[in-house]
Amino acid sequence: MLECAIVRVPVISLLLPALIAVGAAADVIHLKNGRTIWADHVSENGARVEYDVGEDSYAIPKSSVERIEAGGVPPQFASQAGKTPDNVPAFAPSESLKNESGLADKIIHDHKVDTDALAALEQGDATTAATGYFLAGKYEFERGNFSKAGGYFERALRFDPQNPTILNYYAALLVRTGNPAAALGYAERAVRLAPDSPDALAVLGYAQFASDRNREAIRSWKRSLDLRPDPTIQQYLDKAQREAAAEADFTQNESNHFTLRYEGKQTPDSFRRALMETLESDYDDLSRELGGPPRSSIAVVLYTDQAFFDVTQAPSWSGAVNDGKLRIPVQGVDSVTSDLAHVLKHELAHSFINQLTGGRCPQWLNEGVAQALEPKSVSSRGRRLAELFQTQHEIPFNTLEGSFMRLSPMEAVLAYDESLAAVEYINDTYGMSDVRRILERLGEGSSTEAALRATIHSDYGQLESEVGKYLISRYGD
Repeated sequence: MLECAIVRVPVISLLLPALIAVGAAADVIHLKNGRTIWADHVSENGARVEYDVGEDSYAIPKSSVERIEAGGVPPQFASQAGKTPDNVPAFAPSESLKNESGLADKIIHDHKVDTDALAALEQGDATTAATGYFLAGKYEFERGNFSKAGGYFERALRFDPQNPTILNYYAALLVRTGNPAAALGYAERAVRLAPDSPDALAVLGYAQFASDRNREAIRSWKRSLDLRPDPTIQQYLDKAQREAAAEADFTQNESNHFTLRYEGKQTPDSFRRALMETLESDYDDLSRELGGPPRSSIAVVLYTDQAFFDVTQAPSWSGAVNDGKLRIPVQGVDSVTSDLAHVLKHELAHSFINQLTGGRCPQWLNEGVAQALEPKSVSSRGRRLAELFQTQHEIPFNTLEGSFMRLSPMEAVLAYDESLAAVEYINDTYGMSDVRRILERLGEGSSTEAALRATIHSDYGQLESEVGKYLISRYGD
């Protein structure tokens, strides 16, 4: 579940420095516009330079490249650019089954799952079959192919329904794909079967936290940390404790699809009613526009400005956050203004997008779709964006796949504007139905570039070129 924030900064005042992708030992692509791209592997193919970052492949025109250098270690900023410690969950269990080693090579080879080998296991004993399907599920889970992973874990549980390791992985998958309510039962069973497993307690904490059961999550994570220190779980525990302290005296109301928490003295009854009516109306609109509504009730928390930043630790430019809960600062606001209405729909759109993609949506697409649905347009900054693309000073989209939360205010503005421009281009050229198809393919396990190729027949390099042409045709001189 991605952590998404809406930007409050109003203008772009200067160009971005280079943002870079990550590689442990990397090749370096130096572009003519001064930017640098770090990649795991680079090759030339006709008029294009192709490069790999992790499991994804990208391409850019060779004409934009000044030189390519082999080797090197990316700067520290790059290693953090695509990740945020507040994603839920940035965690996978580490436990294994006893008889894994003898089956792993039979089930996983040539970089894929051997389905014939799995089927053959079903003719033997149930424990071996469960292990084989578990291995297949874990392999797909670790590669982000959550739909396939879920099917394999479910099959494994049919053969061994009381195996805490399989239960735990399946619960982690359900939390990761936006279904914490279903995850709770599996996580609780895993803990009953393995009460001293730090992994099982950690996953139970994630399921509880994502289900808005903070006090229970705090207890589970404390027990997990007593058994095994873990800095990631400690970060989540700290966040849950900040939230519990800030909301100790909050009041709670519920509607069909939302649970609203607020400090009574700060929020008049009329404001709360109007806010819930707005959210319910937005929920209906987004169900029609995107489909795939969230499976669970959505928590909405209203804060004073200080409490908002204390709890979320968000950058100063953020105006709201969706980390599975819609966290909205409302100090000094006593009615649903036009600006607040846009914020509410934007943040709620993230919940729909994350449900549709199983939490696998790249940040630029997530933010672009959310802005388009507010609705918002790049028209007021279109001319400036057109100039940036014309002079090749835009941020490459593949470097905007990760969180925007570490960007400076000016960097964030440009990242949001480019994201919106890309979605406007796709919507105007191909229609919102293709935007939905891209999201659906991501949810099925496709990489971003594979989803783009399958719908609008563009890789990242072609998308940037087409977005630039689109902006120049609409807003250029």
